[in-house]
Amino acid sequence: MDALRQKYIDAIANVADEAALEDLRVAAVGKKGEVSLKMRELGKMTPEERQVAGPKLNALKDEINSAIAAKKAALADAALDERLRSEWLDVTLPSRTRPRGTIHPVSQVTEEVAAIFADMGFKVAEGPQIENDWYNFDALNIPPHHPARQEFDTFYMNRKEGDNRPPHVLRTHTSPVQIRAMEKTGAPIRVIAPGRVYRSDYDQTHTPMFHQVEGMAIGKDISMANLKWVLEEFFAAFFEIDGIKTRFRASHFPFTEPSAEVDIQCSWVDGQLRIGEGDGWMEVLGSGMMHPKVLQAGGIDPDKWQGFAFGMGIDRIAMLKYGIPDLRAFFDSDLRWLRHYGFSALDMPTLHGGLSG
Repeated sequence: MDALRQKYIDAIANVADEAALEDLRVAAVGKKGEVSLKMRELGKMTPEERQVAGPKLNALKDEINSAIAAKKAALADAALDERLRSEWLDVTLPSRTRPRGTIHPVSQVTEEVAAIFADMGFKVAEGPQIENDWYNFDALNIPPHHPARQEFDTFYMNRKEGDNRPPHVLRTHTSPVQIRAMEKTGAPIRVIAPGRVYRSDYDQTHTPMFHQVEGMAIGKDISMANLKWVLEEFFAAFFEIDGIKTRFRASHFPFTEPSAEVDIQCSWVDGQLRIGEGDGWMEVLGSGMMHPKVLQAGGIDPDKWQGFAFGMGIDRIAMLKYGIPDLRAFFDSDLRWLRHYGFSALDMPTLHGGLSG
């Protein structure tokens, strides 16, 4: 046993790495190691011999295990010292640049619009994007034969065979939110309803999914004059142009009477659109006084209350303000486009701090 001890203690002291140390452990005290085999021989000894050999073998095994553990710790310390010597980091160097995302123009413009109308006392209302036929059409005085209710213009949800209820639709405008707001709050009320809407169309200025913001104000003595003032104040704040001119043209919408399409002053100079100057006009939204049937659908008595409503495309006014030529690019997820037209997260729109970031 003295020779066995000396053999392994010397070998452990001279081992160079942890792999060789593990081989020594297996050879000495592993399942088939020399010390383990010696301990199996205890069963063949007389009781007197076991009383002498047993404690010696256990002490030898403990000594070898202790030597292996100490050597393993020493090798780990040596490896760490080597890494500390060979690997180094200059903490005075600038850190690596981390890519940062940007705020999408649609999100930015939605916040701008909400900030402007909030200053005029309008709250933000929201509603579901999958609407039933009544909220999306009937409550808004849109008759069954209206083109907007045809399948080539509206996305209809599927019904199970035998279910004869009118199918749900992907909302074609955010006007249903106005009906829901009237049902919930009653009159007087001032709200805007921004959100996603869906129509079956796709070209440079139309996409199957886009964003609208619609607004309404209901009171005892609200008139077209109030509508004109609100919209002019909005355009002046949004485009940051004082005294921007507007033009109201008579039109027809099922949910307003009288109805008007609204144009803003603009000009084209060297192929570039300029808002608020020149003698040209560009249509930006539809508006009018709310139809009595729409007020009734929202649970409001049209003999006591009246109001105005308007609706515009958020993507469209974003294109006008920030010079974005193609609506489809809003939804292409092109990182180059997003970095170019996106906004910093710190560019929070406020009336007093400016709206363009």
